[in-house]
Amino acid sequence: MRSSIESDPETLMDKVAKFALPSIAGLVAGKLFQAFWSSLVRKRNGGVDTEEGDQESATAGLLFAVLSAAVTTLASTLIERGSQTLIDRRHK
Repeated sequence: MRSSIESDPETLMDKVAKFALPSIAGLVAGKLFQAFWSSLVRKRNGGVDTEEGDQESATAGLLFAVLSAAVTTLASTLIERGSQTLIDRRHK
């Protein structure tokens, strides 16, 4: 067990970066997409924030869920690959 720990070139900071960066990027991308979606809904409702305006159809809710998941996954995957590339480059 000791030899496997010593042969692992990744430090604790490398492992934290590989976990934290994609998570934070996914969260930020999801919040940005949610704000963008809200602005689209507000424009569609004539700029009025009402209780009825916040109610969306089932199709619009499903579309939001699918697009939000796609944007979040894309952002976290790209950041994960980028952070892995940086760590690999640092180890060379």
